[in-house]
Amino acid sequence: MTAIDELLKRNYELGNVVPGDRSSAKPSLQVAILTCMDSRIRVFEIFGLKQGEAHVLRNAGGVVTDDAIRSLALSQRKLGTREVLLVHHTNCGLEMVTEDDFKDELEADTGLRPTWAVEAFKVVEQSVRGSMARLRRSPFIPHTDKVRGFVYDVHTGELREVDAAESQAA
Repeated sequence: MTAIDELLKRNYELGNVVPGDRSSAKPSLQVAILTCMDSRIRVFEIFGLKQGEAHVLRNAGGVVTDDAIRSLALSQRKLGTREVLLVHHTNCGLEMVTEDDFKDELEADTGLRPTWAVEAFKVVEQSVRGSMARLRRSPFIPHTDKVRGFVYDVHTGELREVDAAESQAA
């Protein structure tokens, strides 16, 4: 059985028992959450979310990329969100690569060098601050007064807020 077959089996067995309001694409809490794709981050459980309460966006590192801005612009301008919660985490895979090394590896394997940024980092708090700043600078995101960033500890479950005002060099 493939992993997809296993997931489909679980979905069938689960049935329609997921709580929440499915009547609208507009999140009832008017919040969008951008976090990493890491499977240890159980977004709905961490925040006690029900279906229909928040938009949840995920990518490698949970960083604010052009595609994240695209999704957040739609979320705010067409679907009514007013707050953005950024959640990066400890022990992230992006801490274990460098921009150039990964691009070199891909180029050696495929003959093509990626045009996109890997967004690798060494200090997770600096990555959170950079993502908050990028989001606040975007002309496409109208509601930036309630952008907050956090680091989730994958071992303890603790959420620690990152102060956007602190220096990038901190």
